[in-house]
Amino acid sequence: MADKGKQTIRILGTRGIPAQHGGFETFTEDFALYLVNKGWQVHVYCQSSDAKTTHTTQWKGVNLVHIPQKGDRAISTILFDLKATLHAAKHKDTILTLGYNTAMFNLWPRIKGIKNIINMDGIEWQRKKWRWYERAFLWVNEWCGCKFGHHLVADHPQIKQHLTKRAKADKITVIPYSADKLVDADKALLKPYNIEPNKYLTVIARTEPENNLLTIIRSFSAKKRGVKLVVLGNYNPDKPYDKSVMDSASDEVIFAGAIYNKAVVQALRYYSLAYVHGHSVGGTNPSLVEALGAGNAVIAHDNKFNKWVAGQGNKYFTDDAELEQIFDKTLADNTTLQDMQKCSVKQFEQNFTYDKIMADYLAVISKADSY
Repeated sequence: MADKGKQTIRILGTRGIPAQHGGFETFTEDFALYLVNKGWQVHVYCQSSDAKTTHTTQWKGVNLVHIPQKGDRAISTILFDLKATLHAAKHKDTILTLGYNTAMFNLWPRIKGIKNIINMDGIEWQRKKWRWYERAFLWVNEWCGCKFGHHLVADHPQIKQHLTKRAKADKITVIPYSADKLVDADKALLKPYNIEPNKYLTVIARTEPENNLLTIIRSFSAKKRGVKLVVLGNYNPDKPYDKSVMDSASDEVIFAGAIYNKAVVQALRYYSLAYVHGHSVGGTNPSLVEALGAGNAVIAHDNKFNKWVAGQGNKYFTDDAELEQIFDKTLADNTTLQDMQKCSVKQFEQNFTYDKIMADYLAVISKADSY
């Protein structure tokens, strides 16, 4: 039961915290702890495969509502979202929903008059990885999110522009992601990968064609570079696309696997010459923001999403030939790399600091009663 002396929020849409899965979970953990420190009562819904009944535990002052739901397939996530939404709707507390993938369920809180703020994430239904019926499901849910949410959060101005096709502009607030600002890291954490500080570049991405991994690997591997390219993520040689990426790699490419140790990832970022970002779909990408927070020079796919995040002082590519030329020039010119790094630091300080993003979200949820 909510403490009548405190403002209360219920956060839906993630698998729960402590964060183990992705950007939304990391944000949820950060924001929940931020709100607790501001005197809020926070309830975060967590998918629990070993729970037999719905129950609540405490973690660092946050109420974790454990919803029993086994499995990690799409249907399991959908069922978890349904159960979590129905449970949250039993209360009158403001809801913050992260993502619109099951926004059709938000009809019920709307009917019950419960204020619901929805982060609309990226334009998920446009991603190439989905089959036609999956795209249709996501398209319908994007529409539902725009209609059933009392207020919407877009993580990028271009996402807001897209959403204005279905919702009024004053119903949408642009708030991107934040990240840690890195000022130091443990060099010893690089040893298992046989790399030295400032003698490698990093890539962190899922193996999907829209992330341009094949372009990145081919362009880097076109000639001897004298530095390494460290690629983080799960690569399965039994999958055709993954195999094509791996087969295109020179002996200067290191496939480090998926790394979930935060300190290791931060060390890899901090000592990297540059971060290579091939994402071509979506809004503000958390991994790109993290690169800015680490002060990395950025070489990114040329699109309106990436340019708004990384700024005009970094480098952008559209195809193999252009990226190969960027590698040639930047790796041979330390002054250019330093200028790009300064651009990244400036972008981060102006737009993506933890304090700014948390305060922006607090302002939005604090006005819930007026929506």
